[in-house]
Amino acid sequence: MSKRAKIILGIVLVLFVVALIWFGKKNKKNIVEFETEKPFKTTIVKKTVATGKVIPLEEVEIKPNIAGIIDRVVVEEGAIVKAGDLIATVRVVPNEQSLQSAKGRINSVQIQLTNSKTQYDRNKALFDKGVISSQQFETSQLSYNQAKNDLRNAQNDYQIIKRGSAGNSGANTNIRATASGMVVEIPVKKGYQVIQANSFNAGTTIATIADMSRMIFEGKVDESEVGKLVKDSKIEVSLGAIEEKKFPAVLTFIAPKGTEEGGAVQFKIKADVTLDEAHFVRAGYSANADIVLEKKDSVLSIKEALLRFDKKTEEPYVEVKTGDDKFEKKELKLGTSDGVNVEILEGVTADDEIKIWNKASKDKKKDS
Repeated sequence: MSKRAKIILGIVLVLFVVALIWFGKKNKKNIVEFETEKPFKTTIVKKTVATGKVIPLEEVEIKPNIAGIIDRVVVEEGAIVKAGDLIATVRVVPNEQSLQSAKGRINSVQIQLTNSKTQYDRNKALFDKGVISSQQFETSQLSYNQAKNDLRNAQNDYQIIKRGSAGNSGANTNIRATASGMVVEIPVKKGYQVIQANSFNAGTTIATIADMSRMIFEGKVDESEVGKLVKDSKIEVSLGAIEEKKFPAVLTFIAPKGTEEGGAVQFKIKADVTLDEAHFVRAGYSANADIVLEKKDSVLSIKEALLRFDKKTEEPYVEVKTGDDKFEKKELKLGTSDGVNVEILEGVTADDEIKIWNKASKDKKKDS
């Protein structure tokens, strides 16, 4: 090998060694140099979301006073009605046994009436002649009047069994609204068979009337959060059917007893929702309620991403910069968290520089 070739080879080897040393130092520097971030003061709001629906505060179910078949429905769902307005009419299908029994009672009372009239006419003639006393005449007159009254009652009973009401009043066959509001549901149609409410049955619902101007939110929260709820606190309700709109509400009810659902205990809550004229809220809309569980203003905080947890004690800690490329482990006492930021009660101050884990310095980003 010539002298010139040896010189060139030597220069190449020197440059190669220099490059290795430079890259080694650069890599070592990038490994130990981390960005830092100081604690800051912010407002931390811890919230929970309760899922549920909005329903009218007051709903009234209209039920018939007599069993029968729906003859006609005179209103539609969505109609505004007042108390006393006609909702539907019911055609009575009489019980044959009851009908025959009522007919038999009319015949029996008619016989009694005929007999009482005969006695009355005879006693009246005798009384006019002065043969019998006024007491005997008044007794026969009373029996006659009582028989006439019994006949009227028997005839009315027969009409009620046959037609549902006595005379033409339609008191039982005309189903009327018992409250004012909007008809939100009519679960029956013409021809449906219905029964009246009694001791053994709730009766058939003809219609449901609700006051749509007063709505409530009804939902459930987990047992881990129900203890932090405060009655009469303000919440916000958002509806799936009305986007980008939140309705203010006031928490009015927290159930004293929970129910187990899917292995977790849930507690029912209710809140009065304040509506506006720009939006019509329908009964049964799915809804979410944003509930503030805890709020702390201007507290010393760090991002939760800066936290680490000791493998043995599981206590939270961070590493605080003490010098060039030097960090010291600091155990922390944490407060309220909103999932992004967490309150620092003890462990670091506002002037400490905390290591950002797995994030090298900006110089490394530029060189990489």
